[in-house]
Amino acid sequence: MSADDLLNREALLRLPPELRPAVDPAELRTRVVHFGLGAFHRAHQAVFTEQAAARSGEPWGITAVAPRSTATVRALRDQDCLYSLTERRPDGHRTRVVGSVVGALAMGPDAKTVDALLADPEVTVVTLTVTEKGYHRSPSTGGLDTAAGPVAADLAAGPDGPLTTVVGRLAAGLAARMRAGAPPINVVSCDNMADNGAALGRVVHDYIRASSWPDRAEILDRMAEAVAFPATVVDRIVPATSDTDRAAAEAALGVRDALPVTGEPYRQWVLEDSFAAPRPPWELDGALFVPDVAPYQLTKLRLLNGSHSALAYLGSAAGLTTIAGTMAADWGERLVRALCAEVAPTLPADGPDPVAYADDLVVRFRNPAMHHLLRQIGTDGSLKITERWLPALRELRARGASTPVLELALAAWADSTRRADAPADPAAEALAACWGPSTRPAETVRALLRVLGAADLADDEALVAAVADRLPALRTGRVEI
Repeated sequence: MSADDLLNREALLRLPPELRPAVDPAELRTRVVHFGLGAFHRAHQAVFTEQAAARSGEPWGITAVAPRSTATVRALRDQDCLYSLTERRPDGHRTRVVGSVVGALAMGPDAKTVDALLADPEVTVVTLTVTEKGYHRSPSTGGLDTAAGPVAADLAAGPDGPLTTVVGRLAAGLAARMRAGAPPINVVSCDNMADNGAALGRVVHDYIRASSWPDRAEILDRMAEAVAFPATVVDRIVPATSDTDRAAAEAALGVRDALPVTGEPYRQWVLEDSFAAPRPPWELDGALFVPDVAPYQLTKLRLLNGSHSALAYLGSAAGLTTIAGTMAADWGERLVRALCAEVAPTLPADGPDPVAYADDLVVRFRNPAMHHLLRQIGTDGSLKITERWLPALRELRARGASTPVLELALAAWADSTRRADAPADPAAEALAACWGPSTRPAETVRALLRVLGAADLADDEALVAAVADRLPALRTGRVEI
């Protein structure tokens, strides 16, 4: 296929108006830098930002920075940073081009350009979707794990060396901004972690404290006034893009899109209203600004994300492959409602209603147009479940409450770590080592919990026994709720 058949700005002129971006990309400038060039950002924050620019008339453009994938950067540049989003609706798909991304950079090769943007007075927002593992947090302290190989290498390299972590690159860029006396800036985590704003602020501050920069104390003092790390809650189910999705996008557009994304119709963005600098008016597209996102954050993390992980591991144990397929099992809806009911007592009283939230989840998860792969959701489980399940589990057990659904989910995750086709996980080697040929199930469960940094739960004999007792049924594909 020739370049003439590729989605780009020239091709936009040939598309019907309903397929074009809500704003002319040529009228936008880089005012937002985003780390993480994955599908979620392109189906969520980029859409909110495009609508905010279109409805306000302000030129809020995004330059997206890929921490690793230079291939994605090249593909996006080839398309003038345009791509299509298809909403998968039960009553038929809807496709259109998104135009808010105006630049694409690779963090390593384009480091100087990234740093220049981070110091640019016109850039007042940095957003991130780099997943939990991109923060390199210590499981025991929650701060930066300065002993982690990539972090240690970045600290040794210095600000002018090759930095491979987003935390290192961001810290170096913010330091340069502080030294230049540039205006304040907002740094907005959009990753699924409790207190994600505080978590990001802490690892960035920890990096600067651990650096050898002679002016690090002055930088930290300036940042206290000039850099905000608001907490956020993001929500939209965005499955991995398949060949079928690419073919469907080409059929809808009449041109080839190498980087289409798909998502469910639902999307939500809740942000802590504590910004230090100008930002896109995302509220014009339905974003919610609140004094405290914790009730929304915990509800989403423990009910939606918690249910997602439970469906992923239990569905995989039963030989299923997608969320919708798992919901079609006779126990799928029962699992979601039971987990939500079990965890509800741990949620703030001023948050969303857990019963109504569970009703919405059932509808969203059942969407037959969605093909969200369990394997995708099950990746990085050692990081995800420590956020999604374990705090609620601790709280409930401290109250003396029963936790059968979380025990079942934990058993399914444990079982997944022994399989040869286990989902990718940064702790995969340590998890697999827990499964000795002569190790008793309870010992294995205890060892797995210790790998998670959950020594307290590993010492809970009743919990360990309950999880271990679930393993035989799961190994035969039986899910008993």
